[in-house]
Amino acid sequence: MSDFRNDNSRKTFFKRKKNCPFSGPNAPLIDYKDVKLLSRYITERGKIIPSRISSISTIKQRELSKAIKRARFLALMPYVSS
Repeated sequence: MSDFRNDNSRKTFFKRKKNCPFSGPNAPLIDYKDVKLLSRYITERGKIIPSRISSISTIKQRELSKAIKRARFLALMPYVSS
């Protein structure tokens, strides 16, 4: 016997609307000195969370990663967690 599949049996993925937390009114500014804000977008191992997971726009993701790298360079944040 052969197994038949229809096109309707495929799972459809729910595409949610991205809301960038750094754009719009009353949005926080991305600043390398704000370690508490930057640490929300870093994993426990010290990696920067990608924008597809954190739902940050492309331009703001670049600003965020620059701010994180600058804070690491100035020893405000660790490169790797201990």
